[in-house]
Amino acid sequence: MKVLVLSSSPRRDGNSSTMAHAAADGARQAGHQVDFAYLADHVQGLFRDCRTCRDLSGACTVGDDYERLLLDRVVPADGLVIATPLYWYGMSGALKTFFDRLFCYTSGSAPDGDAVAGGLTGKRVALLIACEESYRGATLGLTAQFQELTRYLHQELVGVAVGIGNSRGEVSQDPARPLEQAAELGRRLFDVRVTDYRIDTPRSNRVWESNGARPGVSR
Repeated sequence: MKVLVLSSSPRRDGNSSTMAHAAADGARQAGHQVDFAYLADHVQGLFRDCRTCRDLSGACTVGDDYERLLLDRVVPADGLVIATPLYWYGMSGALKTFFDRLFCYTSGSAPDGDAVAGGLTGKRVALLIACEESYRGATLGLTAQFQELTRYLHQELVGVAVGIGNSRGEVSQDPARPLEQAAELGRRLFDVRVTDYRIDTPRSNRVWESNGARPGVSR
């Protein structure tokens, strides 16, 4: 499977990036094809008013590498691992801009919008958060936002790993072992069972089958 790891911190050697590399290593250990990208290399322009900045063909005119990242690396991926530091109890500015600018490619007036929207759906997603605070509530808002983002995009959020640290690389000293958690998410990105039951969802009375099968796993 193709896995794209997106590191959204401006620091290449920061804590969220360290977690991202651990997840990438885990995915490689599982035999997946791994691509790694720093958002800072691709996303410079903010989302604008599409009514004023589209060209005559309807294409986005923000002059950076966002489009190539989206079309050549994000859309073809089967799974995404997204790493971010916690900024003001939310995602990094670069990552927020990445999601904001999806509108340019998924709105009704966007060229090839249907193809882009179709390519975004069905992915397995893992979220990695580097946070200075051990207070559990600090990351709940960001986790909830990703639950809604993935729901909207018809993706599956398979897990969230939170690492505590401030100085570069300090996350490796977190006794909760977030680097191991990140690596495990990378290894099991396509195997983690994800369920979201409704009142009319058909299901057995067993969560785990005794023969090792995992009911409800979406592949």
